[in-house]
Amino acid sequence: MALAFDEFGRPFVIIKEQDQKVRLRGLDAQKANIASGMAVSRILRTSLGPKGMDKMLQSPDGDVTITNDGATILEQMDVDNQIAKLLVELSRSQDYEIGDGTTGVVVLAGALLEQAQKLLERGVHPIRVAEGYETASRIAVEHLEKIAQKFDFGVNNIEPLVQTCMTTLSSKIVNRCKRSLAEISVKAVLAVADLERKDVNLDLIKVEGKVGGKLEDTELIYGIVVDKEMSHPQMPKQIEDAKIAILTCPFEPPKPKTKHKVDIDTVEKFQTLRKQEQQYFDNMVQKCKGVGATLVICQWGFDDEANHLLMHRNLPAVRWVGGVELELIAIATGGRIVPRFEELTPEKLGKAGLVQEKAFGTTKDRMLYVEHCANSRAVTIFIRGGNKMMIEETKRSIHDALCVARNLIRNNSIVYGGGSSEISCSISVEAAADRYPGVEQYAIRAFADALDSVPMSLAENSGLQPIETLSAVKSQQIKENNPYCGIDCNDAGTNDMREQNVFETLIGKQQQILLATQVVKMILKIDDVISPSDF
Repeated sequence: MALAFDEFGRPFVIIKEQDQKVRLRGLDAQKANIASGMAVSRILRTSLGPKGMDKMLQSPDGDVTITNDGATILEQMDVDNQIAKLLVELSRSQDYEIGDGTTGVVVLAGALLEQAQKLLERGVHPIRVAEGYETASRIAVEHLEKIAQKFDFGVNNIEPLVQTCMTTLSSKIVNRCKRSLAEISVKAVLAVADLERKDVNLDLIKVEGKVGGKLEDTELIYGIVVDKEMSHPQMPKQIEDAKIAILTCPFEPPKPKTKHKVDIDTVEKFQTLRKQEQQYFDNMVQKCKGVGATLVICQWGFDDEANHLLMHRNLPAVRWVGGVELELIAIATGGRIVPRFEELTPEKLGKAGLVQEKAFGTTKDRMLYVEHCANSRAVTIFIRGGNKMMIEETKRSIHDALCVARNLIRNNSIVYGGGSSEISCSISVEAAADRYPGVEQYAIRAFADALDSVPMSLAENSGLQPIETLSAVKSQQIKENNPYCGIDCNDAGTNDMREQNVFETLIGKQQQILLATQVVKMILKIDDVISPSDF
């Protein structure tokens, strides 16, 4: 402690926190970093695979999330440690790039750190470990190319895509409906995909949810669903062959941009002003009807007088529609968004075969369906579920399935799941280690052992004996020269993943190995941890 005085001569005590903080260097720093990374990995390890457990996360404001999605768990965890934050970023990178495999990539990174710790304790230099890991990751990625298979699919042959999406959904809470959700996801992706360019814009797929109904009631709508209703209860609830005016300008008289004041001192002046406003609204409605619009969708609101006038002139309208929804409606209907009312022309109207307002259950909840559009390259997946948490988890599951289908369209190569590809890579890396003399060989063998952590976690989470199960499957792969043998998590009676139809995308699996290796190399190269208080 130190005594100091402020500008008024009053004494105060400064506590030296620096004495309580420890600056870690060398092997101690590396061990502390590895321990932090392994702690995060252990949290996610139990959530891996079809029998993985869920995590319940409570936010500071009391919101509860139940999920086994690695990216979501790490995103909502309150993480202070910098190394743990690196693993959060790792999971996020996998989610942004691939959309699936966010749990597996962190489990693999944790296993690589665990194996690295054993080597460091034996006196191997961290740089040699990092170089060995880099070499081993290249061998593993090349081996995945060899055992990968290409799938032919098309609009009339979606089964390969569906099976791969089902593998992704089998580890989620929605796995009892994985077949129907996988089909919905694949059809949605194919609806917006450009198969010639092998490009998919997932922004054209809107995922909407409403509490109530069963998960099986989830449907794919070739159009847009908007969580709005007609602006007046007496407006028609169904419009066929709709011509839609899409406005981002207010449906009201223009307001001066500067401060103004209108002096009204007689009833006649007030009535004149009121008539002028009514005339303006009347002209706007006539303008819409004049260009042929049968429905107005506006980003802004309009007052009750305009609403009443729209109802009397038989021009249905929807107000306060969000910008994203407006854009999707414009894409789906082939219309143009109109920012200034004077620019509204017949060519800018969107066309939809059917626009209807649907009610849900006994509540007053209503939503607007825009279907049979001129351009069906904007679709909506409408999820139903018993509660809000179920709907949110289903949205995350469908996001993973959509990303997997997109990845297969970009690159139609698959590897088999159930830990079979990791076991096969482990055997290949271990065999290649003999070709490398010196200390690097130990790091390559350690990488092979780390790859076994994924199938071991799958076996452990499925209630099997992890070491016995892994040994048996590894032995079977070597004896039969069959790289498709994996962990029988679902107790199907066979270890051959081809018979169980358990697929994963090649690019997703390669990305897992490369990203995990990259982060572990970064952690191993840190030899000094300096906290801000040391300065």
